[in-house]
Amino acid sequence: MAVLGALSVTLEVPDLEEGLRFYTDAGLEAASDGSTARLRCPGQDRDSVILIGGSPRKRLHHVALRADQLDKVAARVPAAGGAVTFAPDGFEDNGLWVRDPHGMLIHLSERPADPELAEAPSFEINGPGRVTRKRRSAMLPGSAYAPAKPLRLGHLLVFSPDVPKSVDFVTTALGMGLADRAQDVIAFCCARKDSDHHVLAFAKSPGVGFHHASFQVADPDEVGRGGRALIEKTKEAALHGDWGFGRHTIGSNFFHYIQDPWGSWFEYYSDMDHIDDYSLWTPTNYGMEDSLANWGPSPPRDFVHNYEVETNGPPH
Repeated sequence: MAVLGALSVTLEVPDLEEGLRFYTDAGLEAASDGSTARLRCPGQDRDSVILIGGSPRKRLHHVALRADQLDKVAARVPAAGGAVTFAPDGFEDNGLWVRDPHGMLIHLSERPADPELAEAPSFEINGPGRVTRKRRSAMLPGSAYAPAKPLRLGHLLVFSPDVPKSVDFVTTALGMGLADRAQDVIAFCCARKDSDHHVLAFAKSPGVGFHHASFQVADPDEVGRGGRALIEKTKEAALHGDWGFGRHTIGSNFFHYIQDPWGSWFEYYSDMDHIDDYSLWTPTNYGMEDSLANWGPSPPRDFVHNYEVETNGPPH
């Protein structure tokens, strides 16, 4: 073993208040001291997104992953092209801090697993020869539903200048497994036991950067409601886009992405494939036509644009 799941992403941002507004509109709970904001899913005792204010542009600071066997990981990192390093200023020197072959900073931390989520009502569908819902409507009036509630951070997707090299590092040094990929353009990596289809994914770009954080909600209806509500709240932003409602081929999850103020994305998702034992899973190399979605609207032109390294991005 080694990596067991995703914990958080830390970003340097130019406008802390703008980031707080976006992520709290998305349903996360926030605490801020004026220079750093910490955001978490309601009911959780740990952060999922950390924002450090005062940067000229948005920049990925580091990703944090839950892991075990840190001494073995530390021994494998140099041979895999990475480096063990010290904690950056302002962060505790606990767990294990490493840089991957492209310089991306990763914090590995031994901590207990999050409590199991409470079981939600089944998402029932009446289909041909299978009527499961009788004498009642599936839907309540729209006003009866509470705002979308992110239950947990499911996965992170980051940019990489060499996707196969990034995959080799996390599988060799960090003990992850390659779940699936689409050529050398995008790859999805999982933990080796009791894992969502992907915990950390990589998309090809000229450099390192943050693409999106994905948060589980109760069911596909909440993906749709949450996405539409966040679009309405963010539509006046200088940089705004969304992609969804749709369903991925790779991972099978329903999705809706909403663009944050700096060009990266927030995803609501439901119904992700689960890999209970990686030794019994066979990765697939998909064609590019299946790399983004099985069905849904066409993605925005800048959906896989890394604003952290490309100069034709937004001014902030």
